[in-house]
Amino acid sequence: MPELVFFSGTMDCGKSTLALQIEHNRSARGLQGIIFTRDDRAGEGKLSSRLGLVTDAVEVEDGMDPYAYVVDHLSRGGRADYVIADEAQFLAPQQIDQLARVVDDLGLDVYAFGITTDFRTKLFPGSQRLVELADRVEVLQVEALCWCGARATHNARTTGGQMVVEGAQVVVGDVNQADAVGYEVLCRRHHRRRMTAAAARAAALSPDVLPVQPA
Repeated sequence: MPELVFFSGTMDCGKSTLALQIEHNRSARGLQGIIFTRDDRAGEGKLSSRLGLVTDAVEVEDGMDPYAYVVDHLSRGGRADYVIADEAQFLAPQQIDQLARVVDDLGLDVYAFGITTDFRTKLFPGSQRLVELADRVEVLQVEALCWCGARATHNARTTGGQMVVEGAQVVVGDVNQADAVGYEVLCRRHHRRRMTAAAARAAALSPDVLPVQPA
């Protein structure tokens, strides 16, 4: 039976890598799929992994109907054996409903990949709808690690290495960035304390922690 499967996890846990692997495995067996994405780090119409792999994809814009896109593709003589939707957290709830319709009405497997919660630990609307509708929710087993070595469970937005907890829900960035806006994965304890790797290094160098003796 076709399924809507939601692969979830924090940033840096290999979601896009798995999406690319699923695409590779199926295309190697002669199957053809449609890849949807939104706001990928590599730019519009791309599905990319931090390992350096990248492939073309269909950019999902506001108001776009993924179900109608697949139907139009098939009606024009195109082929589709499955659908992949990366960065699914950025999709609107109604677009998730439309992906579910691809499964139910067209009989195609849909593999959706996304982050469950944002930098404020709030559910993305698209991810919430996936949890509500998916036939299966798979938490990726490649664990991202906090700077302390513990399992990372939360996504933090940073500005100049400092964690921020206010702002728009969607701001495109990447982990380990030194730019104005970046992201870092943290364990719950350090997310709650707003202790990023940069903040931890600053604390370790503080004179209160490591007294500096006069020369």
